[in-house]
Amino acid sequence: MFFMDLEKAFDRVPRGILWEVLWEYGVRGPLLRAVRSLYNRSRSLVRIASYDVVLLASSSLDLQHALGRFAAECEAAGMRVSTSKSEAMVLDRKKVACTLQVGGEVLPQVEEFKYLGVLFTSEGRMDREIDRRIGAAAAVMQSMYRSVVVKKELSRKAKLSIYQSIYVPTLTYGHELWIMTERVRSRIQAAEMSFLRRVAGRSLRDRVRSSVTREELGAEPLLLHIERGQLRWLGHLFRMPPGRLPGEVFRACPTGKRPRGRPRTRWRDYVSRLAWERLGVPPEELEEVSGERDVWASLLRLLPPRPGSG
Repeated sequence: MFFMDLEKAFDRVPRGILWEVLWEYGVRGPLLRAVRSLYNRSRSLVRIASYDVVLLASSSLDLQHALGRFAAECEAAGMRVSTSKSEAMVLDRKKVACTLQVGGEVLPQVEEFKYLGVLFTSEGRMDREIDRRIGAAAAVMQSMYRSVVVKKELSRKAKLSIYQSIYVPTLTYGHELWIMTERVRSRIQAAEMSFLRRVAGRSLRDRVRSSVTREELGAEPLLLHIERGQLRWLGHLFRMPPGRLPGEVFRACPTGKRPRGRPRTRWRDYVSRLAWERLGVPPEELEEVSGERDVWASLLRLLPPRPGSG
């Protein structure tokens, strides 16, 4: 994998080509002149760095070839790959060297990289990312503790609105591809109830079941939210037309031998078992059932809370 950053990408966009593209999309006349006027004699300062280009290949040779072609296209458009901010990473259980070059400069190789808010590691595990999500949610709650969570002047409805709009997205960002072990479920539920108990004015010493607190607040179990999101994404993957990268990766059958010891649980195996346990859809019928969008959506709406979730 190669995570690419372009030098001064915002400033290097050729304005002439931009106007031509807008013209091709039907933006013409007064509207086009209005857009162009926004850029005349304008000066901007961009403070956000975005790594939104990733190159994937099965070997370092293929990756170097793809990188060379991409860098050449960038140069032709007046843009340049940043050799100081772009980094390579190999997905493998063992450390494998991957030497890539752009313009004669060797690019750094890393063991982990945060891309679009998600931490990817060379081992292909999501454990550290889940730890980051839980830590980020704890930091959010700490920052809002006095001003929101335990503030008596704020209604429960307002607190729950903040919980749903800020705390839950922070905690569950990227959850669609998590593998939910019992340990992960326990940690997610602990993070969830850490917020909800305080909203309800309780602590662990009150010895009130989590399900009672959720029912009192009208809050949906967070584990139910996560499992519904994972099954919804599974349906999207099955319905993707040929050629879409996520669908191709989902259906791919990697070659080679697995190392000794207990094999890791693949996401596909995990989510197939989840559909069997929670929806009663056997693996051999999963593609057919999820292929019917309305049927799949109705099954997800009727998905009950997981038994024994507190």
